[in-house]
Amino acid sequence: MTVPYVTIGQQRLPAIGQGTWHMGEGQVPRQHEVRALQQGLDLGLTVIDTAEMYAEGGAEQVVGEALRGRRDSAFVVSKCYPWNAGRDSAIDACEASLQRLGIDTIDLYLLHWPGSIGLEETLEAFERLQETGKIRHFGVSNFDLDELQTLHDLDGGLHCAVNQVLYHLASRGTEVQLQPWMRQHSMPMMAYCPLAQAGAWGTDPLASPAIIELAEEHGIPPAQLLLAWCIRSGAEQRDVIAIPKASSERHVSDNAAALDVQLSDATLTRLDALYPAPTRKVPLDIV
Repeated sequence: MTVPYVTIGQQRLPAIGQGTWHMGEGQVPRQHEVRALQQGLDLGLTVIDTAEMYAEGGAEQVVGEALRGRRDSAFVVSKCYPWNAGRDSAIDACEASLQRLGIDTIDLYLLHWPGSIGLEETLEAFERLQETGKIRHFGVSNFDLDELQTLHDLDGGLHCAVNQVLYHLASRGTEVQLQPWMRQHSMPMMAYCPLAQAGAWGTDPLASPAIIELAEEHGIPPAQLLLAWCIRSGAEQRDVIAIPKASSERHVSDNAAALDVQLSDATLTRLDALYPAPTRKVPLDIV
C-alpha cells in the first residue's frame, strides 16, 4: 500500500509528521528526544515541526542535533513569533532559527499566529527569505478564515503554502468553513495536537471507553485510531498532515504505523456519532 501523502510545492510528504512542542525543556533526557526524532526519520516520518517559541529555541537545537549527517532526509518546519514578523525582524528570527537548527535552509517557515505587524510587511520579509535561499516555502499558523482571506488578497498571499491549526476528533470547528475554503484554494492543512493532548475542549478522546473499544476492535492503540481519522481520505493524495509529538521511540513507532490504518465508512460513521462536527462556525481552537 502506498503511504498517504500531502504535496507542498512539488514535494510529496507523508501525512503524519513529528512535533517537537515541549522538547528541549529538560523534561526528558535530550538524547531520548534526539533518538525519537531520528527513529521517526528512519520510519519515514520526514516532516519535523518546530518553532522558535518551543523552549525558546531549545527544541530547534534538539532538531538540529537529530539532523546531523542526515539533513536531506527531513522536511523542516519552523515558526517565528508574531512580534518577530517584521520587515527586518523576520530575517533576524529566521537566521537565528537556522543557526540553532544547524542548517542552511528551512523547508517551510510559518508565522506562528496573527499579530500586530501588518501582513504586507511579513510577506515582504518571507519573500526576501525565499529569494536568498533561507526558506523554501512559507505559510501561517492559527489563522481563521477571515485572516486567511485577508492574507490571500494581498500581493504574494497566494504563495502561502499551508495553514497549521489545532485539529483533532474532539475539535472539528475547522470543518465548517476553514477547511472547505482551504481545499478550494489547494492549501494543505497541518494539524497540531491531533491526539487532543492539550486545550480546553473538556473531553479526552484517548480516554473515552467508546474510543478504546473501537480501537480494540481494529487491533490498534487509540492514538493510531485518532491519527488515522485525522488524515482520513479514500485517496493517496490528501490535504492534512498530522504532527503528533515525537515523545518517545515507542510512540513514534505507533505514530508511523497509523499511516497503514484504513478506516471503513462504518467506523467513520461511529466516530462522527461520538464526536460530531459543529453545524455552524465556531471560534478557532488555539493552544
